[in-house]
Amino acid sequence: MLFILITQFHTGGDANDHHSIFAAYAHSRDWKGVHALQFATVAVIVAGLVMLHSALEAFTAGRAWAARVGAALAVVSLALYGVLQAVDGIGNKQVDHAWATASGADKSARFASAESMRWLEWGMSSYHAYAMGLALVAFAVAMVAAGSVVPRALACLVALSGLAYLAEGWVAGEQGFNATHSVLIIASWVFSLAWMTWLVVDSGRTSDQRSVRAASR
Repeated sequence: MLFILITQFHTGGDANDHHSIFAAYAHSRDWKGVHALQFATVAVIVAGLVMLHSALEAFTAGRAWAARVGAALAVVSLALYGVLQAVDGIGNKQVDHAWATASGADKSARFASAESMRWLEWGMSSYHAYAMGLALVAFAVAMVAAGSVVPRALACLVALSGLAYLAEGWVAGEQGFNATHSVLIIASWVFSLAWMTWLVVDSGRTSDQRSVRAASR
């Protein structure tokens, strides 16, 4: 939820209209702060997934590998996201400002540099989404392996959020940040928010049940 809130302050516009969006980025005053906060919130999410791996491992018996793979991929996704935010939150801002303030023949060269940075961002965004998507699919497998401990519908929501991330990664690599990519981002947010909320509520109920059992002994 915090990530979604912070992202609302991200400078907007048609992300594939490079002339207009680069100009907007060049004049953005909160660009670096927004991206730093986005990285911090994703780090918290990944920390939560690593903790989820520890909880699931106790219930998955011979299929504990799925939770471990999910945790490892989540850490990989955080590393990729860190590079993505460095490219986007620092690199893009610098090259866009250099282009916006250039003059004469230097302006076209600066614009080419800005587009190169943008295409690098496409690649980093694509592979971060792949890593996160695969991590969530692995966690969904681990949840199914946990049996009745985790509701099957909850595991399905986790899998759907993972598939949305995978599709998001494909579109980013093929077409950039177009309307389809935006829809997939929203889908991944909705599915993720749904399963995270469910997991918190379900965990709270489980803790309450354990407390009642302990008190009755």
